[in-house]
Amino acid sequence: MLLAVVLSLAVAGTPAAADETQDRPVVRVGTEGTYPPFSFERDGELTGYDIEVVRAVAEEAGFEVEFVEAPFDALFASLDSGRVDVIANQVTINPEREARYLFTRPYTYSRGVIVAATDNDDIATLEDIRGKVAAQSETSNWSQVARDAGAEVQAVEQFSQAAALLTQGRVDVVVNDSIAVLDYLASTGSTDVEIKGEVDGEVSRQALVFGQDDQELRDRADEALQRLQDDGTLAAISDDYFGADVSIEDGGDVEVEGSSGGRTTWEVVQDTAGPMAWGVVKGTIPLTIVSFVAGLAIALVVALARMSSLPALRLPAKFYISLIRGTPLLVQLFVIFYGLPQLGIKLPGFPAACVALSLNVGGYAAEIIRSSILSVPRGQFEAATTIGMGYRQTMRRIVLPQASRIAVPPLSNTLLSLIKDTSLASVVLVTEPLREAVKAASVTGEFLPLYCLAALYFWVICFLLSIAQGRLEKKLGRYAT
Repeated sequence: MLLAVVLSLAVAGTPAAADETQDRPVVRVGTEGTYPPFSFERDGELTGYDIEVVRAVAEEAGFEVEFVEAPFDALFASLDSGRVDVIANQVTINPEREARYLFTRPYTYSRGVIVAATDNDDIATLEDIRGKVAAQSETSNWSQVARDAGAEVQAVEQFSQAAALLTQGRVDVVVNDSIAVLDYLASTGSTDVEIKGEVDGEVSRQALVFGQDDQELRDRADEALQRLQDDGTLAAISDDYFGADVSIEDGGDVEVEGSSGGRTTWEVVQDTAGPMAWGVVKGTIPLTIVSFVAGLAIALVVALARMSSLPALRLPAKFYISLIRGTPLLVQLFVIFYGLPQLGIKLPGFPAACVALSLNVGGYAAEIIRSSILSVPRGQFEAATTIGMGYRQTMRRIVLPQASRIAVPPLSNTLLSLIKDTSLASVVLVTEPLREAVKAASVTGEFLPLYCLAALYFWVICFLLSIAQGRLEKKLGRYAT
């Protein structure tokens, strides 16, 4: 019943590709929020060069914008599934993408650079990275550049992670946009890595990306960009961020001050603690409650079906348990959130995460409940039968109360695992503590303190639940015979 409610609310609340008002359609803009200085959060507000450009385009074209933050590798899947209407995240125009998507005119011209450890004198050009290990976002244009040059690509979600791996000596090289690299160096003050050379001196062009069905929307954005170029708005935005005009091919030398704002580690942790706590309240706790309750309901039904003598009930239950336990939760999330829209079923992030987590809990908890029921002595069934109890009455009054006491410890472990599994919900656009930590770390490079803080939040929740579990076991143990 809970799942039915979640699904009905999800279907009713699914937004259209562009929620039309009479004059100003609401356009959902997909962006990372973790790619400074183009798209990042400062003081809890989404900002950056790309963000300011798309806001100016919306104002000029008569749009209202709603930003949807997601990892870069998920942005194109979100566009394909209709969850966003446009991507504004320094997407480079190339033939492969032009065959699948619609691009506006470029609003950024940049150069790719090769970054390696400061003491590495063996890398200066693309020819030198053949056989080397490069850390790249899998779906980025720079990933393909590195792969074409013969490098072995290790996939990461964002540039800050790639830079951290390079600093730690875990990879040999990173190929990326020169502006992003300069911002990283200015923000972190790192002297462990440096720019070794340019990518063959080629200039890459970045533009807004629309789906093939959004020709009219693309055209309005394209015309708006042209007007913003003509009246100097793009040049002014670029100058604010870079001290040069990157909206044209030869706009001068870029200068960046660093997106982190010169904050200390303690200030970064203080600024991020609040949003992470809100992520617990908004994401972790409700996801856990809904998914665990719904998962237990599914598990009870599946466990009873698994024990049935009827093949029509037993075999589907066995298949469901095998399917859930045999596939990763992350894959299940992707199938429900990104795959089902191809069948016309499009759930928002939170309901999709609830469905995936509930089904996952149901698959594991079903075997726990089944084994707990089977652990009740057979004589209990026989005794209930001799005094005239039917199957349902026996299960409700005799068997399930005893089985519940046996099932508490393993089900508590399932609950604790569920709490930690909610951290995966960020891949389906759900705000939770780890996502907030990733956004802050992408700007500041303070990975250790922020990830430790995220771990602390999860540990506190699990610790409190462990105390409650002990008290529940003690209370139920008073009725053990």
